[in-house]
Amino acid sequence: MLSKPYSAAVLGVEGYPVTVECSVTDKLSNFEIVGLPDNAVKEAKERITAAIDNSGYMFPFGNILINLAPADIKKTGSSYDLAILMGILNASGTVKRDLSGIGFIGEISLSGDVRRVNGVLVMCLALAKAGVKEVFVPKENAAEASVVEELTVYAVSNIRQIVSHLCGAQTIERTYFDKEAYGKSSLKSYDVDFSDVRGQEKAKRALEIAAAGLHNILMIGAPGTGKSMLAKRLPTILPDMSFAESVETTKIHSISGALPAHVSLIGTRPFRAPHHTMSAVSLAGGGSIPTPGEISLAHNGVLFLDELPEFGKSVTEILRQPLEDREITITRAMGRFTFPCSFMLVCAMNPCKCGYYGHPTKPCTCKSADIKKYMSKISGPLLDRIDIQIEVQSLTYDEISSRKETESSASVKERVNKARDFANERFEKDRLNIHSNGEMSASQVRKYCVLDDKARLLLRSAFDSMGLSARGHDRILRVARTIADLDTSEVIKAEHIAEAIQLRSLDRKYW
Repeated sequence: MLSKPYSAAVLGVEGYPVTVECSVTDKLSNFEIVGLPDNAVKEAKERITAAIDNSGYMFPFGNILINLAPADIKKTGSSYDLAILMGILNASGTVKRDLSGIGFIGEISLSGDVRRVNGVLVMCLALAKAGVKEVFVPKENAAEASVVEELTVYAVSNIRQIVSHLCGAQTIERTYFDKEAYGKSSLKSYDVDFSDVRGQEKAKRALEIAAAGLHNILMIGAPGTGKSMLAKRLPTILPDMSFAESVETTKIHSISGALPAHVSLIGTRPFRAPHHTMSAVSLAGGGSIPTPGEISLAHNGVLFLDELPEFGKSVTEILRQPLEDREITITRAMGRFTFPCSFMLVCAMNPCKCGYYGHPTKPCTCKSADIKKYMSKISGPLLDRIDIQIEVQSLTYDEISSRKETESSASVKERVNKARDFANERFEKDRLNIHSNGEMSASQVRKYCVLDDKARLLLRSAFDSMGLSARGHDRILRVARTIADLDTSEVIKAEHIAEAIQLRSLDRKYW
């Protein structure tokens, strides 16, 4: 007898349906899986045999042939276990119901329990697109699967539950996604706030501009000035994620195994802060079967690189292309995989190896040649892609001990949202698929960055004196456009250009 339940697989950040064709015939006992399975898929034979026996069902005697279609794509992982097992029980007559059009995703333990797997949201989206109406998934993955409204999702713990449900002996309740509750979810709250930071008003203003325009930012300052503290609070002033952004971000985290169990969607913008000992593959993504790296895990959020010069140059140079294109393509023997990576890059560093170059009270112990060598670890092309570069000054005792209330993240976020809305009206009028000034192309910069006469003269003077590149010129215009949006001004004025230039003044001091 032949049975054809569905499963699914992940390819890059997208899924595709897999038809699990199960044939059980009265021939010599044999169990074979075809369709380019890897070792994890081949080992499913042992797991499934033990699971059926230990769950109290009769393993069929005869020739069992499993074909995973399409057969020309390599199948990896253990997510096909449940579909193969149910296909065998269906083909052997234990389960009478026709399983065509029903999806099964999950790994099987020897006792018959169903274990969670990665990438369930992506797989369910692919199954829904293929016309599947019902899907059985591990209990821990049911929350993310329920986001796909076209599917009836059943959360299961073991195969006895599924067999009883399909045979009509008991009913498994459908898992629902409450979109309204998600909008009010506590997942959107943070345990840090801008009001925790004392002083550093200039740095806070720079972060506000960066958040309003999705601009990359570099902070230079001595140890203990609050660079990391400021960076960690940046997500609290970014606009709330839209539902579409949440789905995009959750897909990447689900594939990578970074999505916590029983979580439906990621409701807060990601904040990724990898250690400087990371490899280039960890940052960009890759492997024999490519998976997303840190830059993709930071999609729609923040990538924070603390102690930037300590990262290997081969690692930081990888950022150049993704910062421009907002996606990264990895080529392997299996094919080309494109991962999205639209993120804000936030970097922090000391001004020298000892950390006290230019400090008002502590002397620097570095030689001038050592300082140049330390700063030269950051290439000019990478710096050119960082819109805002600021110096974070050391705080005085009065600033640290002040009991004066400082502005909260909520009030800063309100201004950021107004600036984004002001910019989006401009983009929506021309039906552009961008949502911030930092995403504007060179042609869009020329169209939307309209300067008055004083602003144009000031920018010309800065271009000549600072030796700006064409990219640096456009980035000053993008930042000035954001500052004008914060002032709800359609025309960029001289004061907007002046502030944007000040936010790149470190080019002359350190490099």
